[in-house]
Amino acid sequence: MNFSASEWANLIFRWAHVFSAILWVGSTYYFTWLDGQLRRLEAAGRQGGVWMVHSGGFYTVVKQKTLGVPPAEVHWFRYEALATFLTGFVLLNLVYYHGGLMVDAIDPRLTPIQASLVGLATLVFGWIAYDALVRTPLSKNEPVFAALAFFLIIAVAAALSSVVSTRATYIHVGALFGTIMALNVWMRILPPQRRMIAAAAKGEPLDLALGASPKLRSKHNTFIAVPTTFIMISNHFPTATYGNHYAVGVLAALILLGWGAAALIRRA
Repeated sequence: MNFSASEWANLIFRWAHVFSAILWVGSTYYFTWLDGQLRRLEAAGRQGGVWMVHSGGFYTVVKQKTLGVPPAEVHWFRYEALATFLTGFVLLNLVYYHGGLMVDAIDPRLTPIQASLVGLATLVFGWIAYDALVRTPLSKNEPVFAALAFFLIIAVAAALSSVVSTRATYIHVGALFGTIMALNVWMRILPPQRRMIAAAAKGEPLDLALGASPKLRSKHNTFIAVPTTFIMISNHFPTATYGNHYAVGVLAALILLGWGAAALIRRA
């Protein structure tokens, strides 16, 4: 691929990645906010739904406990996540795996191919570790789960920075977050929702337990999204982030800042 074609591919996929991420994260935070508003109404003993005004009209949303329409009329929010993940993975290949940014040009510790394999392994085994951890009782203790997750993330970042470039370290932590979010949607949120819709369509009682895991995974996604955005932007500020002598420490601070921002947004 010549330089011009590579640049156009980078531009097109970067635009698609950013735009699909806007759609995905926007819908995620909208439903998170909406769920919070409905809980407040329920706690206050108030009837009715959440009233909103937008684009010259009034809207009200009421949470349903039964399916009142055919399954084909239920709107899903899933392809935004898939598009974000796929375009991001293409960009990872264009810019890093085939763009020469995986290793430090001055002090390469691996070959570009070896470094790329390390990057891919980080995404695969990072998801496996996260998914296994969520299935343990630790996930019910949020402070302990968050502390352990943070420790593991920084350990992965420190290990990566010892074999690949710090810029590649940053982007692979962000790519790991994106992978976790996308697989949460497609592997852990959508399947229980399909079962809920299938049961409701048959007139069977709704198993509320089916919604517990998707709600937890969705909550995790809202916390992961903000530091992922910080990491995406960090490439434009190398002196302050990945080029800093304390790059891993700065990354840790960005993650904590992102989690704090997400907590504030969730309470808004």
